[in-house]
Amino acid sequence: MTLGEWSDLPENNRHCRELVDGVLVVAPQPPRHQLAVWRLAAQLERALPRGIAALARIELMIDEVHPATVRVPDVLVVGGAAGAAHATRVRPGDVLAAIEIVAPGSRRTDRVTKLWEYAAAGIRHYWLLEPEDAVRLLAYELAGDSYVPTGEYSGTPEMDLDGITLPLDLDALTILRTTV
Repeated sequence: MTLGEWSDLPENNRHCRELVDGVLVVAPQPPRHQLAVWRLAAQLERALPRGIAALARIELMIDEVHPATVRVPDVLVVGGAAGAAHATRVRPGDVLAAIEIVAPGSRRTDRVTKLWEYAAAGIRHYWLLEPEDAVRLLAYELAGDSYVPTGEYSGTPEMDLDGITLPLDLDALTILRTTV
């Protein structure tokens, strides 16, 4: 599939679609996973300064040359023109952090493939959230051309993103509300 054919696809909110080396890859979006994505973006957005945005489920252009690769991370923290405009498609140079929430169908892709691709693209921070039992956040930072782990967090950590303090409530990402 070409980048033009990818761009012509109709919108689809039920599945996560990515273009990987010119091949369309489709994965389901479980409701609880979607809830965690939107809650995480909302938590981040409240703490970010003007001109920087937390955007959920937008296209990240990893490789625009045929065969193209377009990833759709769960949440991106973007700056510059992309952050100010709340863009729907961004390039790696606009990304401060790429964040993936591991789902049953994405374990290997999130833990291995995207870890390598995002590092190769020069994205400085990669956060991986493991939602099984208590939510755990694994933080990575780019060192040379690969990521090094910088911490493992749970509960209510305050994350530092290049001098921006981001208070998070990781348990609130997946907890279901009960009626009283």
